Amino acid sequence: MRSFPPETSNPTDRRHSTFVTAFEEKNRMSPLSHEQFMRLFLQSEQEILRYAMAIVPNVADARDILQETALSLWKAIDQYDPDRPFVPWACRFALNEARMFLRTEGRRKRFIREDLVAMLEARRIEIAPQLDARREHLRECLDQLPADQQSLVRGYYFDDESVPAIAERLSRTVEAVYKSLQRIRYVLEACIGRKERLSASGSTS
Repeated sequence: MRSFPPETSNPTDRRHSTFVTAFEEKNRMSPLSHEQFMRLFLQSEQEILRYAMAIVPNVADARDILQETALSLWKAIDQYDPDRPFVPWACRFALNEARMFLRTEGRRKRFIREDLVAMLEARRIEIAPQLDARREHLRECLDQLPADQQSLVRGYYFDDESVPAIAERLSRTVEAVYKSLQRIRYVLEACIGRKERLSASGSTS
């Protein structure tokens, strides 16, 4: 997954600088260290981003919301209970940041209505146990993939690497990379399905 970019003079990196400053100040009083928080956040970053994109479909805007969410999370990290899942707690902050983003009238017209935002949040809470189980199954299924396929998945889904860039890196055609990704998706979906059926029957894989 991508880490935060190095400090430069553009607005995004000024936000990053503020984020780092907040880290330094909060680190002295937080029950989690800077490293522990970053590990939790980076492990959950893509899921929080997908949640933001369900509300604000533009990738660049969703990434801005993700950055603001990271800053808000760190400022409130002393409220986090390490015995509870991190993602649902983080998504509540992402929801607040998305709502702030949507308060501009023009943005409300371009994106999703506030009542639908509330419906999305209610639905996320409702299906959270199933999603947690599927995430665990997905981790196990990813671990079962051959190393070259894991590298392909990591590049495309976690590092935001484009298909042409992957094709060039692997000395393969773009079409071949697309076909490989499609086969991997089928394999992972079948693997997750088997694990869900085994879980429902009370067996273990």
